[in-house]
Amino acid sequence: MASNMNTNPAVTHHEMVPSNMNTKVINPVMSHDSEHHINPLNTKIINNSVPKPLAATRRRGGDHDHHQMFIKSDDNALIKHIEDSHSPDGRDLNVKPLLHIIEDIMLRAAPAFPDHLHGGQAQAQAQAQAHLEGLEHKVPHAGLTEILSYLAYPIHTITSELISKCSNKEDVHSTTMALLHLLANYSWDVKVVITFAAFAQQYGEFWLLVHQCTTDPLAKSVSILKDLPEIMERTDVLKPKFDAITNLINKMLDVTKCIIEFKDLRSTSQYAITQELDMLINKAHISTAAYWTMRSAVMCAALLLNLIATGHEYISSTSEDWEISSLAHKLANMMDHLRKVLELCYQKIEEKRQQDAFEALVRLLKTPHIDNVKTFSALIYSKDDQRPLFHGTLKRREGLDVLRRKHVLLLLSDLDIATQEFFVLHHMYEESKAQPSRPESQYEVVWLPVVDKNLSPWTEAKQMKFEEVQSTMPWYSVAHPSMIDPAVIRYIKEIWGFNKKPQLVVLDPQGKETNNNAYHMLWIWGSLAFPYTKSREEALWREQTWNIELLADSIDQNIFTWIGEGKYICLYGGEDMEWIRSFTTMARAVANAARIPLEMLYVGKRNPKERIRRNNAVIHAENLSHVIHDQTLIWFFWERLESMWRSRTQQDIGETDPILQEIVSILSFDGSNQGWAVFSRGLAEMTRGKGDLMVQVLRNFEHWKHEVTDGTVFVPALDRQLRALHSPHHCTRLVLPGISGHIPERVVCTECGRPMEKFIMYTCCNE
Repeated sequence: MASNMNTNPAVTHHEMVPSNMNTKVINPVMSHDSEHHINPLNTKIINNSVPKPLAATRRRGGDHDHHQMFIKSDDNALIKHIEDSHSPDGRDLNVKPLLHIIEDIMLRAAPAFPDHLHGGQAQAQAQAQAHLEGLEHKVPHAGLTEILSYLAYPIHTITSELISKCSNKEDVHSTTMALLHLLANYSWDVKVVITFAAFAQQYGEFWLLVHQCTTDPLAKSVSILKDLPEIMERTDVLKPKFDAITNLINKMLDVTKCIIEFKDLRSTSQYAITQELDMLINKAHISTAAYWTMRSAVMCAALLLNLIATGHEYISSTSEDWEISSLAHKLANMMDHLRKVLELCYQKIEEKRQQDAFEALVRLLKTPHIDNVKTFSALIYSKDDQRPLFHGTLKRREGLDVLRRKHVLLLLSDLDIATQEFFVLHHMYEESKAQPSRPESQYEVVWLPVVDKNLSPWTEAKQMKFEEVQSTMPWYSVAHPSMIDPAVIRYIKEIWGFNKKPQLVVLDPQGKETNNNAYHMLWIWGSLAFPYTKSREEALWREQTWNIELLADSIDQNIFTWIGEGKYICLYGGEDMEWIRSFTTMARAVANAARIPLEMLYVGKRNPKERIRRNNAVIHAENLSHVIHDQTLIWFFWERLESMWRSRTQQDIGETDPILQEIVSILSFDGSNQGWAVFSRGLAEMTRGKGDLMVQVLRNFEHWKHEVTDGTVFVPALDRQLRALHSPHHCTRLVLPGISGHIPERVVCTECGRPMEKFIMYTCCNE
């Protein structure tokens, strides 16, 4: 903009002043019209009586009383009066460099009264010094020369206007309105900064003389002409006055910065100002804030001019004190209001930004790409040459290129990933990577910590927890949660359905999502499920039959030995030790009577606690059966069974699917808090039953042993006996964690086939 204008203020800067400005008043100091001739000291020489200070005129009649009543009685009329003076020409001027200069002047011109320099003032000066050091890199500021080329003449004009009107004792409101009319063509932030700069010149020159009059002969002579040494002797009276002015100036700075911030919202925001945001900005009443900030500058300028003009007579006056404190209070309230509106505006802008980012992410992940780097660049934010990944085994940062054209499993979890869960994941990952040349080893895992900073702030404790979890992971992780944008967190929750429970999202080498949760597949089939797609999941289920291998998998390596040896296998659970003794004793007796080789394994209960540990110890000590010594494997047995249920319910099958019914039956057994057992002949036939029915049938073996003509028919005979004892009276409970993801709307009872009622249960088992 500067390149389009002549920068010589003496020649061309009339165009910066509104055309309706009276040229006689543009620079009163240079005018030959006696009515506008300024000589503040003349008041003291000619009139022995003390001129009434500006604030004091509110006690007399005339225009000032009229304006005071106008301001107090009709705020809406005042606002209209202010806004009617506003006719901006659309120029966008950056006044921040000029405000930095003003702030520098105000801080360096801070009043210093040596005799009173203690306590609060010493602290205030220390704070001011620290603020000045912070301003040093801003002043002089880039762009200052350019903005001064535009505003030097208007600042000079307003300085002259302040001197003229204050000397003529015009009331503060009239003077402020006159300035608003003179600056009609400028935006609100520019009006305020021009007026503030005009006052800052006067204020800075005053304190420059005061500070240097003892060391600089020229400053000393000028200060004598202004009677400053005599005036400044009255520090006892001046200090409270200048403390009040300093307080008001600080409020003026705060409000001015806010006004500029609102201007920046409109002009520099990368997001279009929506109607909602525009209405919100209008509620800030920027015009009113500008008026009161300019009025405060006029008041301070008048007080300073009166002090120089009348000396001791003015010092003794306290009539301005009330108005200065009133203005400071008013600006403080305005500042609170402006800040609240600004916070709401930034909130709306951030919401819009996140919405746009979310919609862009949705489009991106639906679009085919050559490779997956663009997808990961959207999911994991990194700037410049920042390497956003951390490899847990190599202990070093990596760029996103290490994932290029690879199958990637995104591990989604919060910071509280369960120890058992992590242990099993770690074991499966290391096992799959043991032979890097195998096709099922050609994938990477990346941990994305799902931390919603909108719900709870990031703390030092969370940082330590994050680093602790990250350091134990052998795969990749995001270097810091801040690299995951809130829009990505929203996508993870809304599109991928994350709800606290860990989740594995699969992306193919082109960055396309092929499974929004492969956790169940990994738990059920391990690396056999590679590449963990939905189609692979469906194919694996088509090949699957219900047998002991599917149910127990590798929770105990003895199972594969027993299967190979053709033995009968019994898995049982529950926590009632008396039932366990009774059942295991009865089962061994029946196996001996039926001449079948039987091995039994205790699998406890979901979420094994101390009671299961005690049961394990008793079972092992009394040689009742085999036990799983590692509590994590007990947890995995039940977690894997739940994964089978969730995976199976998402397949296109009916409620009477035999595999699904068997899974639900065993989960229901565990929910009943009673014992239960499953019998299997190798990988062949299986049967299962509740603990009380199982004991009853085994106890009555003498009545049906004739059906067991050889070992191959024992399980079918046991199954017939269990079904014969079925009663229409039953209570079947399926208990699942409420945060564990997909919950089917309908689940049928495995006893009677009727739909089960759905309840919410809260439980606490503190042993």
